[in-house]
Amino acid sequence: MQIIIAGAGEVGFHLAKQLSVDNHHIFVIDIDQSQLERVDSATEVLTIKGSSTSMNTLEKAKVGEADLLIAVTSSESVNINTAILAKKMGVRQTIARVANEEYIALGNAELFRSIGIDFLIYPEELAALEVVKLIERAAATDVLEFDNGKMTLIGLKLDKNAPILRKTMRQAAEDYHTVDFRVVAIHRGMRTIIPSGTDIFLPNDQVFVITNNEGIEDIIKLSGKNHSKLENIMILGGGKIGRKTAKMLENQINIKLIESDKDKTLELADQLQKSLVIQGDGRDLDLLAQEGIIDMDGFIALTDDAETNIITCLMAKHLGVSKTIALVDNVDYIPLTQTIGLDSLINKKLIAADNISRFVRKSNIISIATLQGVDAEVLEYIAKQGSPITKEPVKNLGFPKNAIIGGYIRGEHGFISVGDTQILPNDKVVVFALPGAVKKVEKFFNK
Repeated sequence: MQIIIAGAGEVGFHLAKQLSVDNHHIFVIDIDQSQLERVDSATEVLTIKGSSTSMNTLEKAKVGEADLLIAVTSSESVNINTAILAKKMGVRQTIARVANEEYIALGNAELFRSIGIDFLIYPEELAALEVVKLIERAAATDVLEFDNGKMTLIGLKLDKNAPILRKTMRQAAEDYHTVDFRVVAIHRGMRTIIPSGTDIFLPNDQVFVITNNEGIEDIIKLSGKNHSKLENIMILGGGKIGRKTAKMLENQINIKLIESDKDKTLELADQLQKSLVIQGDGRDLDLLAQEGIIDMDGFIALTDDAETNIITCLMAKHLGVSKTIALVDNVDYIPLTQTIGLDSLINKKLIAADNISRFVRKSNIISIATLQGVDAEVLEYIAKQGSPITKEPVKNLGFPKNAIIGGYIRGEHGFISVGDTQILPNDKVVVFALPGAVKKVEKFFNK
């Protein structure tokens, strides 16, 4: 595909990295030369300095020949105008990142299509949905569902009482053979390992496990956790993500939302029917104590300041809160947060990039996802008739060392991959791969 990415910030940069692996022909446009230099140093794409709302700039990017334009600058108006202009100049499809929730309301899609914008991406909503998913799977650090939940990838940190501690992968598989699961990666310290049968589970390992719906509860128990439902949650920050998260959860869970801005607090009190909204500084330990933080099951920090979110989550963890989630939009902090005791983190820009990448897949790639803080990708393929992946049982394929087939979906059911598994044409196959192995994996799914 020929793709134009308008905006070389975190969303555009991450998209360029993801999509360049798949040999798309990509132009990246930005007015900031330093952002373009960062893209140049990490990818093999073409960069153009200029405004994406300039017809001359779009012509340099061969907009009339492009299959897709993705407008993801930090300016909503620039994104919308870029998409409209590009569509008039001949691009086949357009995607625009927006910051106005009203635009994605039911019934507005046709209006935007009529002016030249095929899809809208609203990162704040995607981030709120991710928080809700992590609350529903309270023991997990990460949750990825495939084909409407037929198969799930769960990230879990091993507690000191986890039954599988000090066992090898092979021993764990034998001891718990009644549980349908496969460990596809271990994140230890700053390193991601694609495990073999002899690798041993250690305390504080973050393990990534593929399972089906029937295996989720058992996997959580094997990690040393229970799956008790969270009943009382404190949310710090009443911005777009905090408000949307509270709105989605308040009918199932008791919510206390703390917001420092007085006017915003009053607005939130009107908009939220069942949540208790409190004005105050969430960094104030006395305030948190007065509002009963020690009685909370979960603490979610969603302010615009990454440092505040990290520090308050660590404070909450120190006070005994079982589940903490921090919004961390500074990607430089992500590797650090995995090592200092945070349960889960979300980055709305990376979530947005992962969702956009689903529009830009080869015919046999269903989705690509990146686990935050983990140097690996999760890819979902459709096995083509006659492709190498269908010609031998998994154990005889010679699959790349730094990649692993976790499971596959056949019809309406998800299955765990084992050595004797034979992948069939049209199976949906979930692969976990380190970056250096992605191109090698691709060859197994192409004729």
